[in-house]
Amino acid sequence: MEFLFIFIFGAVIGSFLNVMILRIPRNESVSFPASHCMSCNTPLRAWHNVPILSWLFLRGKCAFCGAKISIQYPLIEVLSALIFLFSALKFGLTFQAAGIAVTFALLLALSAIDYRYKMVPDSLNLGALTIAVFSFTSFEQFGYNVTNALLFAGGFTLLRFYLSYAIKKEAMGEADIMIAATMGALLGVKLGLAAIFLGAVLALPALLLTQDESEESKQLPFIPFLALACWIVLMFDSYANDLMVSIYG
Repeated sequence: MEFLFIFIFGAVIGSFLNVMILRIPRNESVSFPASHCMSCNTPLRAWHNVPILSWLFLRGKCAFCGAKISIQYPLIEVLSALIFLFSALKFGLTFQAAGIAVTFALLLALSAIDYRYKMVPDSLNLGALTIAVFSFTSFEQFGYNVTNALLFAGGFTLLRFYLSYAIKKEAMGEADIMIAATMGALLGVKLGLAAIFLGAVLALPALLLTQDESEESKQLPFIPFLALACWIVLMFDSYANDLMVSIYG
């Protein structure tokens, strides 16, 4: 029963993530005004805001004007619910599990914003990093999280300077450095590097598919791939560890 509650709670968080995804890039308040149809501006009733179910019952259309409601809304809610559920299943009903779930919920919002708007709000990025660092079960682990976050941030900062100098243009942004630091805090050095490599592998097919598009349209959002890779490695950390040992000893 507690895991059903966690799933529902995660879906509710996902509903709020949708508000953040829509409003933060526009510099709008996430609190006011209340939820409304983006086409007719009619305020939504409480039963129009039930995560996942409202979209299904309304058949993806506004109850007032019939305008199409993006599938992004139930998709984000389902993914957020699954993030909270699997975090609890893996780490138990602990403070660490809650912190990891919230971190990945923020990374989910960042991924959607990066994909949709090609931007990465510092508020969400710093929030994810901060919560990742404080997702610990002991003070020893807290120091471990801080150290790994700083190692990844420093390493990626140096890599950024070297690559930018070599190719004579900006190689990566500050947002990528903060994402790397978040991955370091969550995974540690060894698994963090594995996740970054996996993220690059996951992004490769999409990168190849955008080669024939215009310069503006082929800008590939990398954060969704890094976030997905980080989640995969975290959920299967023992298998990833065994694989790293078998390869490098």
